[in-house]
Amino acid sequence: MFAGTHTALVTPFQNDRVDEAAFERLIEAQIAGGITGIVPVGTTGESPTLDQDEHLRVIELGVKFARGRCKVIGGTGSNATNEAVSLTVAAEKLGCDGALLVAPYYNKPSQEGLFRHFKAIADATKLPIVLYSIPSRCGIEIGVETVARLAKACPNIVAIKEAGGTVDRVSALRAALPETFEILSGDDSLTLPFIAAGAVGVISVASNLIPREVGDLVNAARAGDSAKARAMHERLYPLFKDLFIEPNPVPIKYALARSGRMQPDVRLPMCEMSAAAAEKLEATLRNLKLLA
Repeated sequence: MFAGTHTALVTPFQNDRVDEAAFERLIEAQIAGGITGIVPVGTTGESPTLDQDEHLRVIELGVKFARGRCKVIGGTGSNATNEAVSLTVAAEKLGCDGALLVAPYYNKPSQEGLFRHFKAIADATKLPIVLYSIPSRCGIEIGVETVARLAKACPNIVAIKEAGGTVDRVSALRAALPETFEILSGDDSLTLPFIAAGAVGVISVASNLIPREVGDLVNAARAGDSAKARAMHERLYPLFKDLFIEPNPVPIKYALARSGRMQPDVRLPMCEMSAAAAEKLEATLRNLKLLA
């Protein structure tokens, strides 16, 4: 259902407002690059800094600009179950193909609380749901047993974006889940080993800038062309790492701005890159011939 390459879209800003024209250009570039899908208003889309009207507007624009040419997975997670339900129901009405639901952050629920949280959302929608486990940001992970419980209890929970940072976790998930349940990498630098361990794609930050290249890497890895996939991974690895030299999405927005696609603006508490980090990323972009 969601195998392939999906871009965790940035939300372009100009003068502290969503830059809708830049967002449309970004989505057109994704589709031209052969992307499988787009994910508006995830972590990379600065969802914590958008009010609810802006949040839903960005999802609405994602659906509008995609025009059915790629899948649209709306980011609708929250650490308040009622809010996550509301956003997910709205995303369904707006025409999304799926919803990405991050683990509740800050309040650190138990695994039973996580199960009830995600089940309540799944019960409220017909949308296919992609769970999102990223303990480095949320303070908790969605346990393997909890994912298995949810997959059994909720037919529309069909995938997980795994950003726990270890191949071992992918292997554990693959062993505990039916083959039809999809695992997507949540970390560009781990996409290749994750696919080797049973993942079927990625929700990528780097593909904002290089959709074709990330898609080609994923396709080669899934086709079993290990030599091509490894060569692409090794070439792109410095970019994958430098896009996290400072908190996401600051570096990817800097890179997009340097390539002339949008302003680098982020909203507080995010701020612009340090001069040293910008110099390092700039060198990587030049080495990859991604700047004029």
